[in-house]
Amino acid sequence: MRAIVMREFGGPDVLRLEDVPEPGPRGGHSLVDVTLAGINYADVHVRDNTYLAPVELPYIPGNEVVGTVDGGRRVVGLTRGGGYAERALLHRRVTWDVPDAVTDEQAVALALQGNSAWHLLFTSLRITEGESVVVPAAAGGVGSLAVQLAAHAGARVIALAGSEDKRKLAAELGAHAVVDSTAEDLTERIVAAAGGPVQAALEMTGGVTFTRTLAAVAPRGRLAVYGFAGGEQTSVPARDLMERSITLSGFWLPQLYADRTALPTSMRALFDAVADGRLRPLTGTAYALGEAARAHHDLAARTPTGKLTLDVTR
Repeated sequence: MRAIVMREFGGPDVLRLEDVPEPGPRGGHSLVDVTLAGINYADVHVRDNTYLAPVELPYIPGNEVVGTVDGGRRVVGLTRGGGYAERALLHRRVTWDVPDAVTDEQAVALALQGNSAWHLLFTSLRITEGESVVVPAAAGGVGSLAVQLAAHAGARVIALAGSEDKRKLAAELGAHAVVDSTAEDLTERIVAAAGGPVQAALEMTGGVTFTRTLAAVAPRGRLAVYGFAGGEQTSVPARDLMERSITLSGFWLPQLYADRTALPTSMRALFDAVADGRLRPLTGTAYALGEAARAHHDLAARTPTGKLTLDVTR
């Protein structure tokens, strides 16, 4: 079968199309004929060897796929690698049948990024109606879904994005205010947009953006961290958290894979929201399988909006 294989860590060009053996049978898993493989920042961290879980080379990246099993039943699921391929193994605990009202393109946006957005908001931050919440990268995969989910939950959404087009899109998705994420006075702009310090915030960039976002959080507020896409990790003195009684939490979706209720609950809610029109996953560029390197180049440049995928049928 065709697959994207990494034989070294490095830039996007380490992603090369090869012919490899199909994955062998494994207890509790199903072999899926992959239609679309999702592309995520986690894949970038795997590629440059900064991922939270170490990987052994050679390695096939990709942590979410949509495809068919049993001669045509559509499923979407999460993997621990192996998704950038014509066939992949999915564990039954993190595999879900795709409802007829949900397309493949929508489904692949929900497995990793949709579940992340849902649990960041409702498990980590526990947002409630009337609270203000900061959503970064608001035109991206997780961000665009988080804007919609938070707005429908009755929160006041302060969306961050780096371009005018992306800020306009965030507003169309339901953000109450939009802020230029690259502004040096980011803290002041967030506070002004929210009408005061915010009760809750998401953060996935790291570096100075992390520091400026944290500074906009109100006393007894909450900040959930789910990435460091800018490549710079940040330490926080305990004193800074104590002075304002701020709760700082980390989030990594694989920690929920073994939970028997967490992901089934969120996937059911996400499927229902898409089916009835309350949630609109943004469909981004679909690259051919052999264009994985170009997809990673584009993702690093932060030019795309919505969900990026590899069309494994091409």
